[in-house]
Amino acid sequence: MPASSLRIQRATQGRFSVRIRSSPIPPNEGPVKILATNPGHDGAVALIEDAKLVFSLEAEKDSNHRYAALSNLDVIQGIGELDGIPDAICVSGWWARDHEEFLNGSRINAGYLGVADANSIIGSRRFLKRDVRYFSSTHERAHILCAFGMSPIPKGTPCYALVWEGSIGAFYELDADLKITKLGEPLTSPGNRYALLYGLADPSFPKDGPFPRSSDAGKLMALASFSSRIVPTLEESKLLRFLLSGPYRRLSDYDGLSIAPHLNAGLEDSEFRNFAGIYSDAIFDTFLSFARANLRDKRPLIIAGGCGLNCDWNTKWRNSGCFTDVFVPPVANDSGAAIGTAIDAQLRFTGEPKIAWDVYSGLGFRMDSCPPSERYAIFAVNVMEVADLLASGLILGWVSGRYEIGPRALGNRSILAAPFKHSTTTRLNQIKRRESFRPIAPVCLSEDSKMLFGCDQESPHMLYTYRVATDALEAITHANGSARVQTVTAKSNRALHELLLAFKARTGYGVLCNTSLNFNGKGAINGMSDLDKYASENDLDGFVVEGLAYLSRSSRSTMSYLAGASRP
Repeated sequence: MPASSLRIQRATQGRFSVRIRSSPIPPNEGPVKILATNPGHDGAVALIEDAKLVFSLEAEKDSNHRYAALSNLDVIQGIGELDGIPDAICVSGWWARDHEEFLNGSRINAGYLGVADANSIIGSRRFLKRDVRYFSSTHERAHILCAFGMSPIPKGTPCYALVWEGSIGAFYELDADLKITKLGEPLTSPGNRYALLYGLADPSFPKDGPFPRSSDAGKLMALASFSSRIVPTLEESKLLRFLLSGPYRRLSDYDGLSIAPHLNAGLEDSEFRNFAGIYSDAIFDTFLSFARANLRDKRPLIIAGGCGLNCDWNTKWRNSGCFTDVFVPPVANDSGAAIGTAIDAQLRFTGEPKIAWDVYSGLGFRMDSCPPSERYAIFAVNVMEVADLLASGLILGWVSGRYEIGPRALGNRSILAAPFKHSTTTRLNQIKRRESFRPIAPVCLSEDSKMLFGCDQESPHMLYTYRVATDALEAITHANGSARVQTVTAKSNRALHELLLAFKARTGYGVLCNTSLNFNGKGAINGMSDLDKYASENDLDGFVVEGLAYLSRSSRSTMSYLAGASRP
C-alpha cells in the first residue's frame, strides 16, 4: 500500500476537514473486485468484478420500506454473496454521524458535495483479517460516475452530465480524461421543490414541513399529465416565483399561503392538476434555458439523480435538440450511488470507467414457503397457457430470475394484465392500494413498439414517454394519451419476450400491463411467503413463479376460468 499523506481541504461551508489520502495509484495495477455501499437513502450494496456488475442488493427490496437506508442485515447479506475477499471496499458519501460530517465529510467519509478527484478518499481497512483498500466518493460524484460508467458512451468521449435530485440541480462537463467541471446550477433542490407542490394541495401534508414526502414526486408526475392548461393565473404566477426563486423554503414561508391557489384543494381538483403541469414545465424550462445558453457544443448528455425517473422530462431532453444522445441509467435514483462509488474506485485504481451490466442484477427469489393447495390450484404452465390466463382477464403476479435494479418493475417482479380495458387500470390500482390517478405502464415487444407507440428505439428501462397510437389499449393509456413504454427483446428478457409473443398470438397485441409486484410503500417482493400473503390480502387472481402457476381459489375470476379449463 502506498504511503498515505495528509491533505487539508476547505469544505463547502467554510470549515476545514482533515482527510487521509494515498498517493496516486498507477493504472491497471489495482483491485478488480470492488464491494461498495450506499448506506443512506435508497441504500444498496453492489459488487463489481473485472469491470462487470455482479449484483446490486437494494435495501428496499424484499418487501422492506421504500427508500430505506442500508441495515446491518443488508450488509451481511451482501457479504454473503461474495465468493472471496474483495480487493477494495467503498462507501458512498451520503451518510454521517452529524450534520457537519454530512456537509463536509470526514477522514473516512467523502461527504455529499464535490466532483474533483481530490474530493474522494483512499485508505485501507481490515476485512476478514486482511488489509484491503478503502475508498469513499462524494454523493455528487457517485451519481455522475454511475451514469457515465453504465452509459454506452465510449471511454474518452467528452459529454455533459445533469444531476438533478432532491438537493442538487447542476450541469457538468466531462472531458476526454474524465475531468469533471461543474458548469452551473440552474436551480437548487429541484426534486424537493417539485414534490413540495403536492403537499400544497394535500390537506394531510403539514405546511411547515421542511421537506416533502419521498413518494410525493412520483405522484405529482402522474398528476401533471392531467394538465390541460399551459398559462398560469396571476396568483399562480406569484406562487411560481416563490417556489422557483431563491433558496428552497417551506410552504409556510410563503406570505400569501392562507389565500394561495390550490391550498388543500385536494388531489382530484382539476385546476390543481392543471397547475401541476404548468409547474412541471416551469422547472424543466429553467434547466433547458440554462442548457441552451451555456452548453455550446453538441455532445451526449448523461442524467442522474431522482429527477431522472421523470419520464416526461427525459423525453423532453431527448427531443430538445441540444444533445447528440441522452442516457439515463435505470438506477438514476440514489440506489445507483453504490454502483457509482464502485465505478469511481475502479477508475481510480485501474483507469477504467466503464462496466458491463444487466438490469436484472438483483438477488434470486427465495422459496421460503410452500403455499397450500387448499388456497391455490397449483400446476405447471407454459407461456401459451399464461397468455390465455391473462387474455381471459386474470391479473397475475409474475416472478422470473433475479430482481431488477432500480425502482421500476421490468418484468421479473411484476404484476401483469391484459391492456385493453380501463377497468383493468382501476382494478390494478385497487390491488396495489394506491391512488386512482396513478398510471399503468405497458411492456411491449420491441418490434411492435413503433407501430403502437411511435417508439423507434429500444426503451428497455421504462424511462421515456411515447404517444399511444391506438384506442385499443385503454389500460395503459394515461390521461394525456401517453405511456411509459418498456420494450422487450429476446436478448433483454427471454421469458417475458416469449410471453408477449404468446399473448400476441392469442390477442393480436404483443403488449401487457406491467406494474410492480410490491406491498404499498415497500420494495419488490422477493420471497414466496410474502407473495402468498400479498395475493391473499390484495385479491390477486394468482401468480406464476418460474413456470409454476398458483391460482387463487378465492378469486371468482380464477374459479370461473378453472371450471372452463378443467384444471385442478
